[in-house]
Amino acid sequence: MLYYTQIIYVKEGLEDQFLRFESHVLPLIKKYNGTLIYRVRPTDESVIETTMGKPYELHFVTFPTREDFIAYGKDPDRLQYLHLKEASIEKAVLIEGNVL
Repeated sequence: MLYYTQIIYVKEGLEDQFLRFESHVLPLIKKYNGTLIYRVRPTDESVIETTMGKPYELHFVTFPTREDFIAYGKDPDRLQYLHLKEASIEKAVLIEGNVL
């Protein structure tokens, strides 16, 4: 099982556009055997220390294989909404890991 963490920074004022993207693509995770474990929106009070600034959202997902994760990323339904994400995010950090 592989775990993916995405730290997402959204451009100010484009939060609704990013949320439209998510409403279309997050349900597709299950189609590729994935599970959305956490979707967190940190508050100012919950960020103790940072050198990158406060993210808009944190996503924690799991997929059985890297191939499942890649297939999710290439899903045609997801790709048709990708422009919403590309226009609304400032940056995103993706981390792949395993359970130790």
